[in-house]
Amino acid sequence: MRTPINLTHIMSPNSIELTPPLIADLQQRATAAAHNAYAPYSKFRVGAALLLDNGAIVTGCNVENTSYRLTTCAEQNAIAAAVNLHGPTIRIQAIALANLNNTASQPCGACRQTIIEFSSPETLVFFPKDDGTIDQATIADLLPAGFFLTPSLTDEQQHH
Repeated sequence: MRTPINLTHIMSPNSIELTPPLIADLQQRATAAAHNAYAPYSKFRVGAALLLDNGAIVTGCNVENTSYRLTTCAEQNAIAAAVNLHGPTIRIQAIALANLNNTASQPCGACRQTIIEFSSPETLVFFPKDDGTIDQATIADLLPAGFFLTPSLTDEQQHH
């Protein structure tokens, strides 16, 4: 996979500059995570790297199961790890995806919904295209009709 040369500097609302070297680093970390994927059935090994708004980078890989329905995607594993490491208020600034199959790979529908739960509409998603280059889109572009609920109780109210 190659990082496109024409990426411009993108400023996030939280002032972490998404420079081409940072985007390339995210892509490399996603590729490294894909090497840890457990995919004995599909052989489709995927990795994800999240850039959180606090500057932390968290990775995940897909983990398959004999019962395909129980398979967990790389994006969901990375998000679960981020919540575990940094708490339930994490916000994703960007996410990079990679696979070891040299094929196009955008997040699946379930992952798009999971990403949007912890993102803003402007969160950038970087993913491989058919030709091996990296494309990008906002999560709002990938999931224009995401499902949202407004929590009825605050955390403080839930603990009392």
